[in-house]
Amino acid sequence: MQTRKLIAIIVLLLGFSVAICAQEVTVAAAADLQFAMQDITARYQKETGNTVKVIYGSSGNFFQQIQNGAPFDMFFSANLDYPKKLETAGVIELGTFYPYAVGKIVLWVRNDSKLDISSGLAALLNPAINKIAIANPVHAPYGQAAVAAMKSENVYDKVSGKFVMGENISQTATFVISGSADVGIVALSLALSPNMKDKGRYVEIPAGDYKAIEQACVILKSSPHKDFAKAFLDFVKTPAIGELFRSYGFGLPVQ
Repeated sequence: MQTRKLIAIIVLLLGFSVAICAQEVTVAAAADLQFAMQDITARYQKETGNTVKVIYGSSGNFFQQIQNGAPFDMFFSANLDYPKKLETAGVIELGTFYPYAVGKIVLWVRNDSKLDISSGLAALLNPAINKIAIANPVHAPYGQAAVAAMKSENVYDKVSGKFVMGENISQTATFVISGSADVGIVALSLALSPNMKDKGRYVEIPAGDYKAIEQACVILKSSPHKDFAKAFLDFVKTPAIGELFRSYGFGLPVQ
């Protein structure tokens, strides 16, 4: 009888231990990170056995959701502003604000397009272009960068009537891939991704045309898995992950 009780206790303890180990970190991540983050989380799981669930979308929408109590553990934004505002509001774990990458934008067309984009944003003035895909600048930092770059090169007012706006930069890229838009201003990280690199061609937009797309992440104070989240953040800070970000077309911020 004592043996059976002991076995039952061991089974309960093992079950409790597995339940603890099975806890995963839930991350709200900007859409430009879709492929880089898949690589990062796969490496993390292989090295640690821990899992990370990532939900992709626009940084501005996530910012609003987090303010309204969305149950994320971490937030990887496509800019610094949203994480800083959350820090000011006191909803992030102190000391976890971390600039992890600098994004870049490119002008992208499908391989079957006859458009010559070698001139960069000036190519948008081609009358053959009917639709131009950009991310919605109201809540997507990459959309804000696209607008700034077009204004810098004095083409914005001439082409703004042709915009097709994606909710995030990933949807924006999909518009061009599918043919719903003739050309798009997308993240370099997506242009280099497995989903796009063989489907089109691009020209990089000069960094001086727009404010640097500095990107930062934070751990939320409401997270019930702070230790797991901090372990993942430490992993993201390693030089190997910095090099991975570079391979996806990101720059690295000066720490």
